[in-house]
Amino acid sequence: MCKYLAFAVLLFSAVGCSKSGKVDWVSTTNNQPWISEIEVKMDNASSGESVIGIYPDSARQTIDGFGGCFNELGWDALQSLNEESRLTVTQNLFDTIAGCRFNIFRMPIGANDYAVDWYSHNETAEDYEMTNFNLNRDKQRLIPYIKLAQTYNPAIKVWASPWCPPSWMKTNNHYACASNPKVNDLPVDRQGVEMKTQFRMEPKVLEAYALYFGKFILGYKNEGIDISAVHVQNEMNSCQNFPSCIWRPEALATFIGDYLGPKFEAEGIQSQIWYGTVERPQIDRVDSVLLDQKAAKYINGVGFQWAGKGAIPEVHRKYPDMKLMQTETECGDGSNDWAAAEHTFGLMKHYFSNGANAYMYWNMILDETGKSQWGWKQNSMISIDKTSGNINYNPEYYLMKHLSYFVEPGSKYIPVSTDENCLAFIKGNQLVIFYYNSEETEKMTSFAVGGKTITANLKSKSFNTFKLKI
Repeated sequence: MCKYLAFAVLLFSAVGCSKSGKVDWVSTTNNQPWISEIEVKMDNASSGESVIGIYPDSARQTIDGFGGCFNELGWDALQSLNEESRLTVTQNLFDTIAGCRFNIFRMPIGANDYAVDWYSHNETAEDYEMTNFNLNRDKQRLIPYIKLAQTYNPAIKVWASPWCPPSWMKTNNHYACASNPKVNDLPVDRQGVEMKTQFRMEPKVLEAYALYFGKFILGYKNEGIDISAVHVQNEMNSCQNFPSCIWRPEALATFIGDYLGPKFEAEGIQSQIWYGTVERPQIDRVDSVLLDQKAAKYINGVGFQWAGKGAIPEVHRKYPDMKLMQTETECGDGSNDWAAAEHTFGLMKHYFSNGANAYMYWNMILDETGKSQWGWKQNSMISIDKTSGNINYNPEYYLMKHLSYFVEPGSKYIPVSTDENCLAFIKGNQLVIFYYNSEETEKMTSFAVGGKTITANLKSKSFNTFKLKI
């Protein structure tokens, strides 16, 4: 799809702020991405095969934004390109005029599954004072990656989560939880079990881990990067062959309420604390933390990914004022095809209709293999062939952009008369409607809002974003 990028860039100036009575419309199909369409009809009558009501007066949660994750392997793939190609890729991702206009990003604290290999910021056993804490590894890849994004938008927000604490803080003294001789050296008899805490729940270790978080945030601040929030553990229930750590919810509540929260309070650390990232549907595991009085006073939001999507409806119902985030879109198996984008759109519908304030992609950039060092081949927005230098903008790149480019931070999610493939948002008098024509044929579709009807003939299997003033 790279061949379409030059043409696509020329279209960005055509899809800016709408004038009164004008509808901006961009469409994407698998073979024709990001096309500026012009044949939109606006009148007082409804027509078309379907009419979808849009209800701006029933606005719901505020949208904080969209983004992806800074990972080491993404940086390495980017560095394989020549300077001109790197500039094009970074502009298409980060630029606030021609790019995806992302404003919220995730990063790991220490190694995640898309690190080059295992590391933490302090592997010196029993160093409770964190004397040997350092960010040396991050200065090689993650910090330059973030600073690159900051050159396009200095106001980006970066939040962080650990996949694993320093290995000596775990009961099995290893970064992994599941043994797999193909990718790690964890003995079978030291494997973990879901709902059995692997962290050493000793006061001196818990205190040291709170200090670890504090030093990470301060270290990044000294590098010119503010960490807006920390989600205390990535997938706290998942026993993986890559960096991971099982926590029972009660153990996380203890860490947050008795150690991390008080540490941030005492040190005047402004970064928010979130309960995340939740990857299981059981609401009782979320309740165990949010109903813990000590922990709850420090928690600003809840992050969900994977099977955590099953918990977000009930969490939103029970805690209507709690900030909610989709923290990692499901990464597929490296197919990078239209079906993957369709799946991601289904996730977007689910999360936004259940109160999510933000949506995160996972790997923004990977090489042509899509593989982590622990063997899992995954999707990315952009694929780079490190040998040929060929760049592919995958369908999920365009899907993310159809939302992130048009839906500004501070917009409100608004309901529609049917949830069939439609999302809508409003900020002031600027309305954004996204619609996916999932059919194999063209489809005449109308959107009714404020006494007016917008009608367009949508291409088969196409993503469509409309922007207009109302």
